[in-house]
Amino acid sequence: MKKSLFAIAAVTAFAGAAQAQSSVTVYGILDVGFTGTSARGVPSSAASGGSPVSAATAVGKAQTASFGSGAETTPRLGFRGTEDLGGGTSAFFTVEVQLAPTSSNLFAAGGENTFNRQTFVGLRQKGIGNASIGTQYTPIFNLLAATDPGQTNNAVGSVIYPQGGNGVTSNALIVRQNNSIRFESDRFSGLQFVGFYSQNNADSNQTRASNTAVNPTAATASSAAVSAIGTGGTANNSGGGVGINFQHKQLYIGAAYQVFKNETDSTVGTTLGTVAGIGGSGVVLPTTGTAVATNGNNITDSGAFVGAVYDFGILKAYANYVNRKITNNLNTNQYLKRSAQQLGVRGNWTPKIESWASVGNGSYQAFGANEPTSSFTGYQLGTNYILSKRTNLYAIYGATQSSNVTTVGGVNYSAGASQYSLGVRHTF
Repeated sequence: MKKSLFAIAAVTAFAGAAQAQSSVTVYGILDVGFTGTSARGVPSSAASGGSPVSAATAVGKAQTASFGSGAETTPRLGFRGTEDLGGGTSAFFTVEVQLAPTSSNLFAAGGENTFNRQTFVGLRQKGIGNASIGTQYTPIFNLLAATDPGQTNNAVGSVIYPQGGNGVTSNALIVRQNNSIRFESDRFSGLQFVGFYSQNNADSNQTRASNTAVNPTAATASSAAVSAIGTGGTANNSGGGVGINFQHKQLYIGAAYQVFKNETDSTVGTTLGTVAGIGGSGVVLPTTGTAVATNGNNITDSGAFVGAVYDFGILKAYANYVNRKITNNLNTNQYLKRSAQQLGVRGNWTPKIESWASVGNGSYQAFGANEPTSSFTGYQLGTNYILSKRTNLYAIYGATQSSNVTTVGGVNYSAGASQYSLGVRHTF
């Protein structure tokens, strides 16, 4: 009887130890509310790469008000887990997808496809650091998230994480990259290092487009052959980045740099135009490029970021600088460049009321057709009323203004947007 009791106790202890070695956590955020936006600038046809604007149509104005989601934090559903492998080594994973709580398609983040926010698996060694492979945030975005007074909210007003007033993030930086490997060191004497690399090469041969008629008529044979026959080629999307940050008592400061290359070798002619949203804070400029090559794209996209936070106890002070440049390697006189700097504060008035404020400015510049330029400013005010550990009400107001904008056709105009959002956020 004693041996049986001892055996049961041993099995129970072993089972408990095994369960302690691995764990899976389900987490998520639901953020819904009401948003009103007033925006003026380039008409949608030109902003999407349509015909160049004229003096008569250079300025358009739109006002919207509707229920929506994600003004303070993008809704998401995630799973993360760890497993103790022994000897200070552990395995970990994260799977996170975007939610659309006010849409008929719960996972509708651009159509019916589920948007992959981040999915990766990796190994961690205590005293050294961790390495992971998958779809992951870039070093610049991780540093921005740690030093942004608005905590990467989706409202108008930030110049380092700008929004266009239509729920679309302006391209001040590359947020995440698939097919990537990332290394993050443990913290040594307050210092931490990050390395990031992504590569996706392809080499293919193409003889006929899949949607081309097998037996075209004589009248259409010539045009059909042109659209149907190609030589294929290579596609090389690669990039990498590094980051370093230092934390000591109330101070946190860091810097990151990353560069990506998009090279496509094909017979299809392309143009290098303005990247949507890289203009003033959320202001989209029309296409400005011309044909760069008949054999595809060859573009380098580089970015840098510096951020700092100091905790005064009552509030935290923030400072940020971001720079991004997209260069056509076939003609370096064709490039797009955006830079911005921002200051902000965040703190608690009472245990239940938290507020933040930010203000910044920057500039946009492009060499190429008509050399469009812009200077812009932005500010944002926000507050949270904390109902519980997981639930809060929020109110956010922000505005941006772009001036001295020169577009295709030599049209000069100013553009801007203002937006307010009221909502409730719940985390689980």
